[in-house]
Amino acid sequence: MKHFLYLSMLLVLFSSCSGKKGGKSVFSATSSGNAYELLVVVDQQLWERPAGRALNDVLKTDVPGLPQSEASFRVMFTDPAYFDATLKLVRNIVEVKVSDIYTQPKMTYEYDVYANPQAILTIQAPDEKSFGEYVTQHSQTIIDFFNRAEMNRQMRVLEGNYNNFVYTMVKSMFGCEVWVPGALSSHKMGEHFVWAGTNTATGDQNFVVYSFPYTDPKTFTKEFFLHKRDSVMKINIPGAREGMYMATDTMFTNVKPISVQGKYALEARGLWRIKGDFMGGPFVSHMRLDTINQRIVVSEVFVYSPDKMKRNLIRQMEASLYTLRLPRSLDDMKIEIPEVRKEFPKNPDIR
Repeated sequence: MKHFLYLSMLLVLFSSCSGKKGGKSVFSATSSGNAYELLVVVDQQLWERPAGRALNDVLKTDVPGLPQSEASFRVMFTDPAYFDATLKLVRNIVEVKVSDIYTQPKMTYEYDVYANPQAILTIQAPDEKSFGEYVTQHSQTIIDFFNRAEMNRQMRVLEGNYNNFVYTMVKSMFGCEVWVPGALSSHKMGEHFVWAGTNTATGDQNFVVYSFPYTDPKTFTKEFFLHKRDSVMKINIPGAREGMYMATDTMFTNVKPISVQGKYALEARGLWRIKGDFMGGPFVSHMRLDTINQRIVVSEVFVYSPDKMKRNLIRQMEASLYTLRLPRSLDDMKIEIPEVRKEFPKNPDIR
């Protein structure tokens, strides 16, 4: 368990930025704020002009795969003159520095500078025009940086307090290890299928694992995923009455390749619904190849929360997907892949 891997999200590199890894701070203070809250330290007048609005728009970009509009982060701001000891404890901070002392736009980052856990991204530029263009061009990098920080925090919470029953059930059936929240107290097992959920009327969070033999090179496509998901869910996630079952909203499902624990995975993100009913919500799936057993292992999280915002509910569960460890060969077991914060070189380009 001690080598369980933390989230590794891919970032595309760009040559105009550099970053640094801050060592753990000597400060013992615990960071403040809720998940996906963020403080921007910026001159107030700049914040109200187009350059500041460009950054604000990036940070408030809609979260993909949700049924309604929800911003990526809850954004607060303060002028540098008021960036005092209390505000320095905020868990996510963006520092904006626009001055003619800089020759080009650039981003750097540090962790745990004033408190723990904490992620700080500094964006500098020689003028407001280049600043606005830069943050717009690299919007996904900015979003990914703080999303990764929050995912890692949730995974550390799970590491110390995961659902042992689900861990044992998944280990027994699939030979895999996974951490899910302890609140998932309801369980169901099927043929090569495990479901765990909170089974609540609102704010309902769910985790699913299923497997099938790897026989088709077209497995890692959107079409194959949609067909397989619908067939599995129809059998294992029925609705309240006969003829009702979970189905995928194909129009609102997107797939993309990602890296999980250094290996290829297909991420699917979209909406589910109960056929014949009005129930529905967002889901996120990871489809991965278990090379030891020549099978596909799919892990998925989905939520049902008709009267609440869903961003934090689905993201909290999404962290569990990155903890799923497939069976490993003896050679694999000799390899230690470091935590995400150690994956960056000393002076990386981030884009």
